[in-house]
Amino acid sequence: MNAAGAAGGSPAGATKDAPSAAHGVARAEHEVGERIDRGVDPSTRARFGRLVSDNRVGLVLLIVVLAVVIGSARPMFWNANFVLGPMLTTVAIYTVVGLAQMTVLSVGQMNLAVGGMAATGAMASAIAFDRLGVSLPVGILVGILVGAAIGALCGVLVAKAGVNSFVVTLAMSFALLGLVPAVYAWVSTGAAISADVEGLDLLGRGRTSDLCLGDVCGPAGIPLLVILAIVVMAVVGFLFARTRFGREVLLTGSNQRAALLSAVPVDRRVISVHALSGGLAALAGIMLGASTGSFTPAIGQEFMLQSFLGPILGGTLLVGGYVSVLGTFLGITLTVLIRQGLMLFGVGIEGLNILLGSVLLLALCTDRIRTVMSQRSRLRASLAPVPVAGAAAPEGASPSTAGAER
Repeated sequence: MNAAGAAGGSPAGATKDAPSAAHGVARAEHEVGERIDRGVDPSTRARFGRLVSDNRVGLVLLIVVLAVVIGSARPMFWNANFVLGPMLTTVAIYTVVGLAQMTVLSVGQMNLAVGGMAATGAMASAIAFDRLGVSLPVGILVGILVGAAIGALCGVLVAKAGVNSFVVTLAMSFALLGLVPAVYAWVSTGAAISADVEGLDLLGRGRTSDLCLGDVCGPAGIPLLVILAIVVMAVVGFLFARTRFGREVLLTGSNQRAALLSAVPVDRRVISVHALSGGLAALAGIMLGASTGSFTPAIGQEFMLQSFLGPILGGTLLVGGYVSVLGTFLGITLTVLIRQGLMLFGVGIEGLNILLGSVLLLALCTDRIRTVMSQRSRLRASLAPVPVAGAAAPEGASPSTAGAER
């Protein structure tokens, strides 16, 4: 009887214990998950979250994938002398142009005269080389100062006269469009200046393999202009990230009223960023003239679209207050890579312009979405209730828990 009862009661007991066993397994899995979460440093999780949300990571991945795809379909893409070298030269020049636009975007304004400033600065350097016989550094400095002066003039009109930067720089663009060819026609017979100055050809067309220390030379295929662009990126990045000037400029772009209340000289900062933009645009024009070996009025004609594509794709906000030097470089690299790939596939200039315009439109839409989301998040944060210090802890909560919540 006892044996029968035991045998008969076994299934019933197993049925009753099944839910509790399942609950125990779920509880054990939850405890294991909590142990794993406690084992991961919160700062590590935060860094990983920032890494995933950083659009520059996506740009790097996209550049790598596109390079592999284009190189696999067109092996000529890996030719250092005919494809990679010229492409890197273009990336270096357009990166400086993108930084020129980025500096003005930092205060929520724009510079539509980057092409004209580039042409004027290059023309000033060419005249200094050809007519005055100055050395390479002095001629480059002359061109940068001329571009900075034009940019400062635009900044004065924007800051002191209160005219919108779009109108000022557009008017300046048209003025320079007529001035530059007229000066070229006056100083030269062929509307072009071929400056013969020591070091210019090496700067514009040289490779790192031309620089040797004893028997050790640099890698082949990397233009020297890439090194110049990296130096400019480092200087501009340091200026915005590590100096008082950069902090004041970004504060001005983020909230001009708050900048005024914080005793920031807003007008001077606006003039300064326009002058910096003009100087960088002039440097890009000089780099282009050095790479082609001739200074012509056509320098800078393709700069305006690229100057916006790089910063916007790289994360710089159109409304100001945030810039990304590395993002500008990556955005420029992506657009030049797309352009080079389409050329290798035989796409005409019309298709290239359509695609680049579409990319810019998509980038502008993305920038607007990011701006709206940022404004909404700030609004929610401002409307969130603020916990009162010394408030009574919830029932059952330990004093240490209540302190942590406060």
